[in-house]
Amino acid sequence: MKRSNNKSHCPINFALETFGDSWSLLIIRDIVYFGKKTYGEFLESEEGISSNILASRLAQLESNGILVKKPHEADKRKELYSLTDKGLNLIPILIDMAHWGAYYDSETDAPRKWIDAVQADREAMIRLIRDTVRDDGSIFCGPNSVIAKLEMTF
Repeated sequence: MKRSNNKSHCPINFALETFGDSWSLLIIRDIVYFGKKTYGEFLESEEGISSNILASRLAQLESNGILVKKPHEADKRKELYSLTDKGLNLIPILIDMAHWGAYYDSETDAPRKWIDAVQADREAMIRLIRDTVRDDGSIFCGPNSVIAKLEMTF
C-alpha cells in the first residue's frame, strides 16, 4: 500500500498541503475576485509574486486538482487557468478569510457594502459566486461579475 506524502492526517494539515501557502491562496483569490486567468495576469498582482514562485504554485495547484489549465483560444502562446470543482469549494474559505481580514484590518480595501452583502446572506452569496466563477466570471471584474449581477456600486 502506497503511503501518502502528507506529514500527518490532520484535516487542517491536509488542507494546507493541498492548496498551499499564501501565494497559492492569492492566486485563487485573483481568479475568484478579479477574474484573472493567465500567468501574466497573476504576475501583475500587487503583492509582487516572483515568476519562479508563480510557476511553482500554478503547477502545485494543478497537480492537486485545484486548477485546470487549457490553451487560450485566441493566443496559443498563453494558457488559461480556472478552478475545478475542488477549487470552487474553497470559495467559502476565501469569503470567511476576507470577512475576518476586513474586520481586523483598519486599513482594508474591502468595500463595506460588499462585506455587509456577504454577511446578510452568506450561503446565497457563496452559491452566486461559485456559479459566476464557474461561468468564467468573478466577483468584482467584468460584465459577468457578481457585482454586475447585484447591480451594486462601490
